[in-house]
Amino acid sequence: MRLLTTPMLAALAMTGIALHSACFAADEPKSDYSYPNSEAVLFKQVGEKSLFLHVFEPEEASKAKRPAIVFFFGGGWVGGSPTQFTEQAERISKKGMVAFCAEYRIKSRDGVEPFACVEDGKSAIRFVREHADRWNIDSNRIVAAGGSAGGHVAACTALIQEFDSASENLEVSSVPNAMALFNPVIDTSKKGYGYNKLGDRYKELSPVHHVRPELPPTMIVHGTGDSVVPFENVERFTKKMKQAGNQAILHPYSKAPHGFFNKKKNDKHFESTYTQLEEFLASLGYIQLDTE
Repeated sequence: MRLLTTPMLAALAMTGIALHSACFAADEPKSDYSYPNSEAVLFKQVGEKSLFLHVFEPEEASKAKRPAIVFFFGGGWVGGSPTQFTEQAERISKKGMVAFCAEYRIKSRDGVEPFACVEDGKSAIRFVREHADRWNIDSNRIVAAGGSAGGHVAACTALIQEFDSASENLEVSSVPNAMALFNPVIDTSKKGYGYNKLGDRYKELSPVHHVRPELPPTMIVHGTGDSVVPFENVERFTKKMKQAGNQAILHPYSKAPHGFFNKKKNDKHFESTYTQLEEFLASLGYIQLDTE
């Protein structure tokens, strides 16, 4: 029988530690999505459901606190993935902002209604603000952004005062400091989109019905040919925002359909709407535009 020497025991001990670590890592929640140049960070656990923020950080370190932007994907609260805004997120990170593409629960995967989507959106903004020091973020310069139903989630983080997760630190605000919305669902009544999902509860999640003074400055890009979310909805919302003393900018795109800003649909509109985003962020002092 061969005796185990001290080096052999040490080697086995190290192997045991490595195996234990590997098993522990395998048990940790992992996102279903992975993107180059980004890190997936768990921000919320609901039962067995893990929700992640996909973080795109600026390449250059900065001693100054940096602004941040959180993107929410569209899909009618039923489908979609964070992929929708990964290119915008990576580009804007190169301007010095910390960009996040947020996951949230949806009907097809999680069996939830839009109320849960809004709750998760608010959780994402709150998490970024609460952990701002982790990425050297200025907690007073956080932008909520999104398209279609994701635009609705982004808008609700600012306008809807209910549906916060009771398990979180509610002393930390989930209200963003600015909003950038791409053909957003903004009216969930019969005049807009979502009434068939919300029914008599539509007003609880209808941003246009919750406009009040002192809301964050807002940019909207929307196609006049949108047959899903009527252009009239965002026109009315913009008017009400201004009447309440808020800053609201609407960029109409003639005859453009719903989802026109997505790159896979139209490169020209993608570039144009991304430029509108940069100009809006520059107007707030969050980024600097290229001078060339």
